[in-house]
Amino acid sequence: MGFNGDLYPSVASKVMTTTGDIVRYDSERERYGIGATGTVLTVVGGLPAWASAGHVTQSRALEVACGTETDAITTGTAKITFRMPFAMTLSAGEAGIRASLTGAGSTSGTTTVDVNQNGSTLMSSTKITIDDGDLTSVGASTAPVLTTTALTDNASITVDVDAVTGGADETGLKIQLIGTLA
Repeated sequence: MGFNGDLYPSVASKVMTTTGDIVRYDSERERYGIGATGTVLTVVGGLPAWASAGHVTQSRALEVACGTETDAITTGTAKITFRMPFAMTLSAGEAGIRASLTGAGSTSGTTTVDVNQNGSTLMSSTKITIDDGDLTSVGASTAPVLTTTALTDNASITVDVDAVTGGADETGLKIQLIGTLA
């Protein structure tokens, strides 16, 4: 049996008075009016409540391969160029920008990666680093410091490899941009 809204017209008319109303229950059924534009239904103290939709954020991650899985990466600029498919605000530090490898560098040193938006670095002081022997920048001895967190829709993003380990045998470089839609 489905619910068509007219199943209990005598009861519903006592509670529902306006288009968009909902019924909530605390100690008795009560009308809960439709929320304002830009609000979402949430729960506060065990009851439905309207709140600003601005607090509803969901992380997005964009991962881009910067080479093949098997060829050793080399230093250089614009190893890959792509366009941002949407505007995004990056989270701070390694929560907002990361790099990973398929094959780790075998000897001393770090793999250092820079990411640029329209020709300007996102990290003016400390770039993304992956320590030798590791496959990820997460937990590296030096965390990246983002100085630009606003990525614009259709921006040109380039990835530079500033340094490789002494073995120069890292493979499968990828970068991850993590944040919320702007």
